[in-house]
Order: sequence, then C-alpha cells, then structure tokens
Amino acid sequence: MATSPNDAGDDVIDQFLSDRGHSVERVGWEQEYNKKQCPDCGGLHETSANSCSVCGWEPTP
Repeated sequence: MATSPNDAGDDVIDQFLSDRGHSVERVGWEQEYNKKQCPDCGGLHETSANSCSVCGWEPTP
C-alpha cells in the first residue's frame, strides 16, 4: 500500500480499515530474552538492530 511521504491521511485509511475489522496497530520488534525478534520471520538480533538482517523487515515509525 502506498502512503504519502509524511504519512498525511494515514488516520483516514486506518479508520477505514478498522471499521471493516482489520488491525491497524503499528508493528514493532518483539523481545526474546535480551534480543530483538523480528515479528515477520522470527530472526533474533542484537538490541541495536534497526532492521532484520534475515528478511529486511523494518519497524513502522
């Protein structure tokens, strides 16, 4: 899905999706002991990681 560079209008899209039963939560890293875990592939990374080195996933700002 394409969004504008500054995310303008995302709240309208989020409302549209949530009205139709979709989850619109921002997804971030999961924690596994003292490591970050990618929510897409489950890869474990150091706490300083900014993106998943396994699948390339990055958290939404």
